[in-house]
Amino acid sequence: MFLLLALETVLTFILMFVIFGSGLDKRAPSGFAGLAIGLTVFVEAACIGPITGGSMNPARSFAPALVASMWQHQWVYWVAPILGAQIAVIVYKILSNQFQDLK
Repeated sequence: MFLLLALETVLTFILMFVIFGSGLDKRAPSGFAGLAIGLTVFVEAACIGPITGGSMNPARSFAPALVASMWQHQWVYWVAPILGAQIAVIVYKILSNQFQDLK
């Protein structure tokens, strides 16, 4: 259970960090965000997807659980993305000079 929570948290952290760095940071090349974010989702889903499902998004886990009526460990897919995204905000805020480097 802890491994599932930790992996999903790390996946979301990496995804949000890439979104901040490629999509919001003014130093990122124009038009680069879609490729960077898409490749990040692809690599994360390919590498960790077989272990955790590679959710990174509560809505992405809720719909299949609803259809299949399988609610086991569903809380992990809500807690981990929220936690991972919040950690990414804190880390990026520190690294980007209190968000001064963002547009």
